[in-house]
Amino acid sequence: MGRAAASAGAAGRADAAGRADAAGRADAAGAAGDNADGRGAAEAVCPPVQVQMQTPQAPPPHQAPYDAYDDEPPRRSRLGIIAAVGIGLAVVGLGAGYLISGTGGGDGDKKDDSEPIAKTTPTTGGGDGKPDADPAKAQAVELDKLLADSNNSRDAVIGAVAGIRGCDKLDTAASTLRDAARQRGELVTRLQKVAVDKLPNNAKLTAELTKAWQASASADNHYAAWADQSAKDKGCKHGHARRTPEAAQGDRASGEATLAKKQAAGLWNAIAGKYGLTKRSSAQL
Repeated sequence: MGRAAASAGAAGRADAAGRADAAGRADAAGAAGDNADGRGAAEAVCPPVQVQMQTPQAPPPHQAPYDAYDDEPPRRSRLGIIAAVGIGLAVVGLGAGYLISGTGGGDGDKKDDSEPIAKTTPTTGGGDGKPDADPAKAQAVELDKLLADSNNSRDAVIGAVAGIRGCDKLDTAASTLRDAARQRGELVTRLQKVAVDKLPNNAKLTAELTKAWQASASADNHYAAWADQSAKDKGCKHGHARRTPEAAQGDRASGEATLAKKQAAGLWNAIAGKYGLTKRSSAQL
């Protein structure tokens, strides 16, 4: 309807123009009046254009391309929404993975940081939390055990020597003394196997103990030989064994052993006092 009205208006205007030409261009005032009348007729036939905006009509069928164009934005919008959702999910997934891996890595880093500290921190205790044993004390304990065995044959040796002097049980005395000499030799062998490098004055201590036990073993063997001599004819006189060179060598070796034992006892007692072990006199070595 809007277009039909516009066509009628145009025809009116053309007709008015034709009349103006036929009249031989009437004066401006008359032409203006005619034109004004033409415009008024046109306006009466064709309403103002504003009416078209107030009564919108559905588009004719030939404007289908515009419909198709209008449908396009919704599809693109949906694709944009899908893409945005996908990107959002990807970001969320990456963020969650980062948080998970970051948390695990943080714990691992904390553990790694703490382990070197635990490893480099000086400790005085073992795995059970107890202080490590003093290596010097451990050596002193082992040596103390050896010294305790060194006195086992002392009483037997004293009794054997007394028997020889009184010419009593000479064979038994000789056997006892030889056994004692063997035991002194075993003490020296055991001493060589005991670690004493952490003990104070360990070199002098081991030297004095070795000298004492070797000298004692020598004395025992000489006294044993004296017993053998005393058992022979005229070896004893009036219930007393005759003095022989073996007896003299025995006494000399015994004196050397006594001096070495005194030196060793002094060195040992200093160690024993420090670690609460048994102190010993020279006679007990």
